[in-house]
Amino acid sequence: MFSASADLYDLIYSGFKDYSAEAETIAAIIRQEHPDARTILDVACGTGEHARLLTEVHGFEVDGLDLDPGFVAIARMKLPRGTVYEADMISFALPRRYDAIVCLFSSIGYVRTLENVRRTLEQMRGHLTGDGVMLIEPWFPPERMQSGHVSLTTAESEGLSVARMSHTEVDGRISRLRFEYLVGRHAGIEHLSETHELGLFTSAEMLTAFAQAGLRATHDPKGPHGRGLYVARA
Repeated sequence: MFSASADLYDLIYSGFKDYSAEAETIAAIIRQEHPDARTILDVACGTGEHARLLTEVHGFEVDGLDLDPGFVAIARMKLPRGTVYEADMISFALPRRYDAIVCLFSSIGYVRTLENVRRTLEQMRGHLTGDGVMLIEPWFPPERMQSGHVSLTTAESEGLSVARMSHTEVDGRISRLRFEYLVGRHAGIEHLSETHELGLFTSAEMLTAFAQAGLRATHDPKGPHGRGLYVARA
């Protein structure tokens, strides 16, 4: 998780991730699938940027959920009219149901195993209204990940410069991403490190997991960010 870099997340991703376009796509799909949808739960909401746009621009009532306390704190500031829960998506239990549940930007990969995917989908299904819809943006399938990939991202704002380099290692069905950050502020330069592990699942395996969780799912291989999208109903 982004435990070392939660406060840097929005700065880093705002340089190349089009949250506005993605939120518009997600809102359109929800309204197409469920025209009367009013409430959304954003599972693994991160800093809450999609949730903020779905609330402020598209008029939904959005709650969030994330395991990382740093993300939860930031998302709560962005969603003053919603509730942001600190909870694990594999085992969460909330006091209400939602017309739509979304899990975006490949967060489902962090559960690491197909059994945990099934358990997560079951938890989400249990929080849907009777005619609710679920949108899941997957991580990459096994054939699209190779060991040795290196990337560099830089970002700057007033008084802050960040360089993040990542290295990918594939270990069976686990992709392991090592992030190294150099963070420059007026006081000096800080070095931060994180390791992220995400499970690698084929589309056939994902569709089977949906079925095992009591859901009927379709798969769009492109999706809002080029990683695909699953749309499911109970």
